[in-house]
Amino acid sequence: MSREVIKIRGGSTLSGEVEISGAKNSAVALIPASLMAAEGEVVLEGLPEISDVNTLMSLLNDLNIRTELDGTVLKINADKAENMPLPNTKVQSLRASYYMMGAMLARFKKCVIGLPGGCPIGPRPIDQHIKGFEALGAKVTNEHGAMYLEAEELKGAKIFFDVVSVGATINMMIAASGAKGQTILENVAKEPEIVDVASLLNSMGADIRGAGTDSIKINGVEKLHGTTHSIIPDRIEAGTYMIVGAAAGEDYTVRNIIPTHMESLISKLQELGVRIETGDDFVKMTKPAKYSPVSVKTQVYPGFATDLQQPMTPLLFMANGVSKVTETIYPARFRHIDELSRMDGKIEQKSGSALIFPSNLKGADVYASDLRAGACLLISGLIAEGVTTIHNVNHIDRGYTDIVKKLQTLGADIWREEISDH
Repeated sequence: MSREVIKIRGGSTLSGEVEISGAKNSAVALIPASLMAAEGEVVLEGLPEISDVNTLMSLLNDLNIRTELDGTVLKINADKAENMPLPNTKVQSLRASYYMMGAMLARFKKCVIGLPGGCPIGPRPIDQHIKGFEALGAKVTNEHGAMYLEAEELKGAKIFFDVVSVGATINMMIAASGAKGQTILENVAKEPEIVDVASLLNSMGADIRGAGTDSIKINGVEKLHGTTHSIIPDRIEAGTYMIVGAAAGEDYTVRNIIPTHMESLISKLQELGVRIETGDDFVKMTKPAKYSPVSVKTQVYPGFATDLQQPMTPLLFMANGVSKVTETIYPARFRHIDELSRMDGKIEQKSGSALIFPSNLKGADVYASDLRAGACLLISGLIAEGVTTIHNVNHIDRGYTDIVKKLQTLGADIWREEISDH
C-alpha cells in the first residue's frame, strides 16, 4: 500500500501573489440548498476545488439530481429529485452533510440520513438543529445510527438558539424557507457564509431578512426555482495564506478577499508587528524583523475565527516572548500540540488555553489530525529548519484548493510524494 505525504524544506522567503478560492463553509451549504429548486437550474460560480464538493455532488446524484462540474462552476438540476435514504459512508466523511436534512425536509417533508462526520475536533452536537426541526413541526428520531425526520407539513415558528451555531442557523433558514408562515430565528450566528446562503435562497425565490444580524425572519414560500449565484471568497483560506505571509512573506499579496471579513486577523497580525496594506479585494504584507508576543482568543464572528487558531500557532513561536491562545468554541481543538512538540515547539496546554514559548522549529514526521491542524503543520514546515513530512494529507485536501501548487508558486520548497507502508 502506498499513500501520499506532503514534504516541505523550510526556510524559503515567499513572494508574489496568491488567489483565494470560494468559501468552503459556504459551498458545503449552498450545494445542499440548491436541491430545493423544484424547477430550473441552479448555477454556483467560484466553488473551491475540494473533495467535500465532490462528496456533496455524489449525495445529490443519489437523489436523482443531475450535476455538472466544470472547474469552479457547478450546475445543479433538481427537477426530478427523488427522496432516498442517504448512505452512511459518504455522510460520515463530512460534517456539513447535515444541511441535506434541512433541504430534504423542506422539499420532501421527510428524509433518512446517516449521522454527520467531518473533522474529529471534539463534541459538535447537532441538538440545536434537532430542536429547530422539531419547532417547525418535524418528528426526529435516531435509529441504528441514522436520523429519521418527518413532517406532515412544516409550520413557521419562533426559535431561540441556546448556543450560537452557524450550522443550525443555516439549516433552519433552508428548512423554514419551505415552511408555512413566518419563522423568526433569535440568537443566530452572523458569519458571512450565512449571508451568502441567504442571498442564494433569496435569489431562488425565498423571503429571508436579517441574515448577518442577531435575528432572522423567514416567510415560507410555496416553491423555489433555479438561479445563478457567485460564492464569496474563503476567509479561512485567506487567513491561512495571510498567516503564511506573516511568517515567511516579502512583498507578498493575497487576492480575491473581502478585507472586512478579515479584520480580527489583520489587527492581530499588526499587533505581532507584520506590515499590512489593505486594498479593495487584496492585502499586501511583509514579515517583520521581530515579532511581538500576543494573546489570541477565539470567538464567534466577527471575533477571531476558531478555524484560524491552529494555523496561527506556528507564527507565535517566532515572537520574542510568551504568547497565549485561548479556544472558546471547540476546547478540544489542540490536537496539533503533540505534533508541534515533535518539531521542538515549546508549548503548554492548560484547560482550553495554550502557552507558546519562543522556539526554533525543526523538521520532523508529523500527522494532520484534522483540516486546520494540517494547515498549522504546513505553516510550521515552511518556517522549520530541515524537511518536514506531513501524513494524513486527505484532511488538508478537504479544505484547501491546490495548496501545494499555490505555495510552490510563491516560492516554497514543497512537494507531494508517494510513500509505501511496508
